[in-house]
Amino acid sequence: MTTGPALPADTDNPWVRRLPILIGSHVVGTVNVVSVMAMAPSITGELGLSAALFGTFVSAYYGAQAMGSLPAGSITDRFGIGRALVIAHAMMIVGALVIALAPSYATCIGGMMCMGLGYSMTNPSTARGVLDWFPAERRGLAMGLKQVGVPIGGVLAAGNGALAAYVHWQSLMYGVAVLIALNGILCFSLFRFDRQVPPEHRRNPLANIGEVLRDRNFCIYTVLSGMLNVGQTNFFGFLTLFLTEAVRASQPMAGFAMGLAQTASALARIGWGSVSDKAFGGRRTVLKAWICGAAAVLLVLMAWVSDWAADGGIWIALALTAGLGITIASFAPVSQAISVEAVPARLAGSAVGFNMVGVHIGGFLGPVMFGAALDAFGGDYAAGWLITAAVTALGVALLVFAFREGRRPE
Repeated sequence: MTTGPALPADTDNPWVRRLPILIGSHVVGTVNVVSVMAMAPSITGELGLSAALFGTFVSAYYGAQAMGSLPAGSITDRFGIGRALVIAHAMMIVGALVIALAPSYATCIGGMMCMGLGYSMTNPSTARGVLDWFPAERRGLAMGLKQVGVPIGGVLAAGNGALAAYVHWQSLMYGVAVLIALNGILCFSLFRFDRQVPPEHRRNPLANIGEVLRDRNFCIYTVLSGMLNVGQTNFFGFLTLFLTEAVRASQPMAGFAMGLAQTASALARIGWGSVSDKAFGGRRTVLKAWICGAAAVLLVLMAWVSDWAADGGIWIALALTAGLGITIASFAPVSQAISVEAVPARLAGSAVGFNMVGVHIGGFLGPVMFGAALDAFGGDYAAGWLITAAVTALGVALLVFAFREGRRPE
């Protein structure tokens, strides 16, 4: 997409006019799935699901994202940011409405997959927007501000988790669909900033995908990204069930904990993005390793929270929740900046899309692993947290010892 003619000069400030739409895309893209996670006790109770079976909701969502991310990146590179985002919002609306109308477990799975396919187009297109519209020396900050939409959406979703004690969970999903539609309308204003690839330079999207797939260094980064996302997915996917079942917290308290994690993440994402521009001599991987290494330690500590349930365990759980909100829930801006800077600029969308395949495969496998551990150890959440911590630590090891940071030459 960068091979096309330059945009005409204009006075539009991307920080004021375009960045808020990118943030909003992540807000609505997060509020749909996290609302389902936050309302897990209500959903499992009504549909008669176990914690392990509910984990398949999360796996279906991330599995669909894994399938959609690779073509989504190439579509963004060829047709533009605005068009990709409009398609993404349309698919997420359909997914939210399917869940709002779903009479059964199977239909809910279909809705989760539709939402996942829609959101798979959001990360490549918004990351491409940061690369195209913001200077390199402030790219980490812009990426952090863009990604703050994720925890903002999570805070809104946590509110749905608390409201689910008083309002039917499917009624709340109608409101989610309306919110997605409102931001989708704003995405049409981004069409004029899309840089169309001239016909003579257009490539089959598979060509870009193939070029990224042949980059061994980036393949390593994609694999370790999936491992690190196991930590984030399991943290959010099982937090409310863990608190209500193992720590004996109420549904409103579990919703508050989800909101706490998302609020901490909102602040941390801005901070980490800005720090990555300035610290460690511009080596973003060092910062990411420290963030995710600390998260692995906190995940280990989560394994013992249920043992302290009678002795203020809820307060210890809330403290660890805040710490994980700052760490495992907040490294995405640094991660996406590394992605767009690791390949030639013309492949940025495809690279982010490929990286998100790894991320979403991790998101698919993580809940399956956690659920299997619960079943194997008689519902003991400690086993799930320890497995999650081990996979996260392995991802950090690959980042430190196997990945080489920096843009590959043309």
